[in-house]
Amino acid sequence: MSAHGAMSRSAWIFPALAVLFFAGATALGITFTPSAAGLVFAAVLLVILFGTVFAAVHHAEVIAERIGEPYGTLILTLAVTVIEVALIATIMLGETPVPTLARDTVFAVVMIVCNGLVGICIMTGGLRYREQDVQVTGSSVYLSVLSVMATITLIMPNYTLTMPGPIYSAAQLAFVSIVTVILYGVFLYTQTIRHRDYFVNEAFIRDDGMLTTNRMLALSIMLLLVSLLAVVLLSKKFSLVVDFATASIGAPPAFAGVLVAFLILLPESVAAIAAARKNDLQKSINLALGSSVATIGLTIPAVAVAAYVLNKELVLGVNAQETVLLLLTFVLSMLTFGTGRTNILFGLVHLVVFAVFVLLVFVP
Repeated sequence: MSAHGAMSRSAWIFPALAVLFFAGATALGITFTPSAAGLVFAAVLLVILFGTVFAAVHHAEVIAERIGEPYGTLILTLAVTVIEVALIATIMLGETPVPTLARDTVFAVVMIVCNGLVGICIMTGGLRYREQDVQVTGSSVYLSVLSVMATITLIMPNYTLTMPGPIYSAAQLAFVSIVTVILYGVFLYTQTIRHRDYFVNEAFIRDDGMLTTNRMLALSIMLLLVSLLAVVLLSKKFSLVVDFATASIGAPPAFAGVLVAFLILLPESVAAIAAARKNDLQKSINLALGSSVATIGLTIPAVAVAAYVLNKELVLGVNAQETVLLLLTFVLSMLTFGTGRTNILFGLVHLVVFAVFVLLVFVP
């Protein structure tokens, strides 16, 4: 049996397991506890949750093959964003509120994507093909939107005067949320309609849509929805495991955000690295930078609404150390994609910045 066939089987098995696991655990009143039985429960939960996240991305990819680029990467990005919002909202607004989780997760996503994932993709492609091409205009669009969104959501809260500390007032948060949604909406219009050619490598346009039948498409749409629902249902139980893991290893609070970011980005990262290995770095960049833009453009407004409705505090501003890393990342990204050609040195530089980010999480 081929790997694709195995993936197809697991792509419907894991969503079903996730729903059954949640229903069984809820009916029997089983939850995570710091005990031997609790560790077994956590292990099973993580396997099912990871499998379901991969299944969601697989079905998004099947749909993407049918509708083509750049809509395909957009479907992937939106699917991952739904998962991200569910995890952040569940953990941040749970019994033990974590008002900084949204900020930590969004910042971790930007660092993981723009340095870790981009670095691995460029290194992978550079080692295999020496140099790879990307659309300079498309990359510039991504970075311009991302830099503005990141600045007004992660840096600007530190410098407002209405509220003390790294917190927006209700009016400021509402304005920023509306602006980011509008900016993301116009970005989508630019990506999918107005300037679609900015984000497509003409050499890799393939008519794969015929390989996906109407029956397969309908099944994938249904299973994608089931997978996303299953992840949302399991988020609450996953939050207990995150709290326990963070406390057990003595990690700082930001570790929870890194863990959530890693979970939601893992399947998309696999797809991006695979595209780089096929010399389609443009698709890798679409997946990587697109996930960062969607994370800020959709996650922050969604979490802001949840925090307002539930009367919870939402801390957004990053500290001075993280601000430096964020600015360095944007400058480096502009230099990397500014020429339209990449090589292994660019990839290594991004990975060095990512290594600094990981170090400072544990040794600030």
